[in-house]
Amino acid sequence: MSDDPLLARIIPVLAAVPGVAAIVLGGSRARGTAHDASDTDIGLYYRDGAAPDIDRLREAVTDLVDDPVAHVTPVGEWGPWIVGGAWLTIGGRKVDLLYRSIDQVSAVIDACRNGEISMHYQPGHPHGLCSAIWMGEVALCRALHDPDGLVAALKARTAPYPPALRDALVRRFQWEVLFSIENAELVLLRGDSTHIAGCAYRALACIAQVLFALNGAYLINEKGALAQAANFPVTVRELSGRVAEIWQQIGAAEHAAALQMLRVLESDLQTICRVS
Repeated sequence: MSDDPLLARIIPVLAAVPGVAAIVLGGSRARGTAHDASDTDIGLYYRDGAAPDIDRLREAVTDLVDDPVAHVTPVGEWGPWIVGGAWLTIGGRKVDLLYRSIDQVSAVIDACRNGEISMHYQPGHPHGLCSAIWMGEVALCRALHDPDGLVAALKARTAPYPPALRDALVRRFQWEVLFSIENAELVLLRGDSTHIAGCAYRALACIAQVLFALNGAYLINEKGALAQAANFPVTVRELSGRVAEIWQQIGAAEHAAALQMLRVLESDLQTICRVS
């Protein structure tokens, strides 16, 4: 259970819903980096062929939420990767429920351990959802209800960080840094700020992916990833300050200067990859 009074109230109610095989705490609250306004991310794990009883889940959350009109989705409504869940407010705190199939997550973990990853378009993930996020969620979560040890068994396969996953992520994302910069440079004369900013974002998101992989750290969300990467043992010097300057230059329409700074970052990353 949990020493958090809100979780102590929620978890027994969710655990009683048929089909909920395990419950985990995810996000910043699981990692110990949350602030007062942070969401409470709760993963509801189920077995394929025995998905949660959504009608019972709706009934259960009705007695918990501040607003009785809470939308609880069927499994699959949010697509194959976010899957479904609910955005709730309970006791004045934002609580997000997310469904995950234990069987499908297990298959993704096997693939990641073999160096097989994939990227998917996903609202809420501006760079896209990398399949390795599911493995990272398991690695970083805290089990709140796991009577059959299903989450514990998954978690045991996430450590140590697999070298094949490291190599696959570096191989998938390092080349795209320079590609994105060059793509932006093609429209410099047109001053297409939106396209240039989008390419700059992709380049920086790829830098984050590479740095997380080189440090054997799981990246589960683009939010705050570069700030975290700036504090890794293996990282680009003065990363946070240089990223801030790039966005200042883009905001001032100094696109050429911003892309030149990105090129220097990319060169520094190449050097790190050669020696790591």
